[in-house]
Amino acid sequence: MSNKNSSTPKIQTFILLAFGLIVVFISALSCTERIDAGYEGILVKLFGSDKGVQDVSLVTGRVWYNPMTESVYEFPTYVQTVNYEAFTVNAKDGSVFTVDPTLSIRVIGGNSPKIFSKYRKPLDEVLNLTIINHIKDVYRIEFNKFLTDEIISNRERFEEGVQTKMLAFLNGEGFSLEQLTSGISYPKSITDAIDAKNAAIQRAQQVENELRVSEAQAKKLIVQAEAEAEANRLRQATLTPLLIQQQFIDKWDGKTPLYGSAPTLFKNVN
Repeated sequence: MSNKNSSTPKIQTFILLAFGLIVVFISALSCTERIDAGYEGILVKLFGSDKGVQDVSLVTGRVWYNPMTESVYEFPTYVQTVNYEAFTVNAKDGSVFTVDPTLSIRVIGGNSPKIFSKYRKPLDEVLNLTIINHIKDVYRIEFNKFLTDEIISNRERFEEGVQTKMLAFLNGEGFSLEQLTSGISYPKSITDAIDAKNAAIQRAQQVENELRVSEAQAKKLIVQAEAEAEANRLRQATLTPLLIQQQFIDKWDGKTPLYGSAPTLFKNVN
């Protein structure tokens, strides 16, 4: 009886130990994070004096960490295209333009810790909610340099200025700008003026085309009249009495025509 009583604590101890090992094993598995290809992982300290990001970026693979004091974040390093909501900006002379920008951006390798240290947000929030205010500032600064006519007539120069400032800003934040589309819409007064100008040009072109057609038709009639007059002149110059008599003979049917009171073969054409 005593043997059975002494073995019971051992069994309980074994069960508790096995349960503890299972808990430790499960906890250990939950303390890993796999960083997939196309992503950059960062290890964030939740406690401590700096409470910041480690100086090194985590490469792809499985990362072990202490969930009580650390967290792991993944930042995609592939190109992401963000279509921002349209906003309005003013030109130097006060005209209101609408900008609907679309940016293709990617994180520069090794800059994930820098980005997280500054913004403390996941990358999608940084791209969609945070840096849009800086993007608006870039457009405002550039628009304020140009008058409305200058923006329209020097669109390429304006776009180059925007792209240069956008590249500098994003590069300083740890991003690479792959492509930028401004999606600028002109003020209604400008578009109406442009439409009216284009319509006037089209009408003038139509009138000019019609005039050219009329001139061509008139020239054609003149040429035809001149040709007809020349043909008549040549016919009159060549119609001699002998030629007329020859033509008469060629077409004569053998009957004697009557000219005057007596039958006459040839009529005097003089």
